[in-house]
Amino acid sequence: MKKVVFFITGLNSGGIENYLLRFLKFKASSFSEVVVYCKGGKGGHLENEYLEIPNVQIIKNNIGYFNILNYLNLLYFFKRGNYDVVCDFTGNFSGLILYCAKLSKIDKRIVFYRGSSNRFKETALRLFYNRIVRKLAYKYATSILSNSQSAFDFFYKKKMQDSRFQVIYNGVNPSLIIHINKNLRKEFAIPDNSFVVGHTGRFNNAKNHSIIIQVAEKLINKYPDIYFILCGTGVEVGLKAKVKNLNLDKNVKLFDNRRDIPMFLNTMDVYFFPSITEGQPNSLIEAMIMGLPFVASNISSIQETVGESENLYDPNDINGFFLAIEEFYMKKVSRDLMLRERTIAKFDYIKLFNQFYRSLE
Repeated sequence: MKKVVFFITGLNSGGIENYLLRFLKFKASSFSEVVVYCKGGKGGHLENEYLEIPNVQIIKNNIGYFNILNYLNLLYFFKRGNYDVVCDFTGNFSGLILYCAKLSKIDKRIVFYRGSSNRFKETALRLFYNRIVRKLAYKYATSILSNSQSAFDFFYKKKMQDSRFQVIYNGVNPSLIIHINKNLRKEFAIPDNSFVVGHTGRFNNAKNHSIIIQVAEKLINKYPDIYFILCGTGVEVGLKAKVKNLNLDKNVKLFDNRRDIPMFLNTMDVYFFPSITEGQPNSLIEAMIMGLPFVASNISSIQETVGESENLYDPNDINGFFLAIEEFYMKKVSRDLMLRERTIAKFDYIKLFNQFYRSLE
């Protein structure tokens, strides 16, 4: 049995953090030791859930981009721990980590891309640094993984013949979602006969919350029985003032992290996901497993996730989103059981988690 270190930024709820948590719940017992190394120096909302898994320990230590001492300490950590596998989920920014792993004679070095574009404000200096660490990641990784072909098309378009590249889609256990029948309309003071549009995702530019609110304003002003519910890290703080200023606070409900996502999804009639950029969205997959009709952006990673769909629009197409949701509202749309079955089959967690596990062997 092998000793493995997984590098992530922190443990607040998000795509990477939830993916790794689900994988470790499924497979941690197959390793002799698992270290989750938070290189942002902080834990987060999911920390206790990680610590409940046998074999898992957490290290929180900030590793700066330019701090040589941090990397000397990392070399000492690698050599002292005698690890067999290093897997870094931070894409290009794994470059220096994998270089240190190579110097420490760790044979299995994996970079896992979880986004399909740069997620930082692009300046000349940052892009220069990004190119350097990408070259290091490419040179020192023994496996290069992604949860979407879109990520490889963006980061490595001219190098895809390399046998180290492998796409491993997200796995989601449907039994954790579909057996829950309750909803939260009573708790949220939403009438049963209202129409509810929902979104799950942390508050950042990629999730395109500003467009969500603009679409909500148009719909609610025309149809007062439409409600929006949104949850995710930073959502309540990030949107509360704007929603109040627009006099939407009665019909737009904002929440931070919730651990009752299946009931949250059950509260919706339509799932709205207008992201500007994504890797492969766990939250959209969960909504599809629930059979929720959805309206989403037409970016390549979402197209790859949902397949053919007429409900995809440019991320800034406010009118397109408005008309699509309005049509669902007029039709009083119901759950799509065929969508559920297709999604469960495509994102079979047993098959996909075993695929990831084999890359770590």
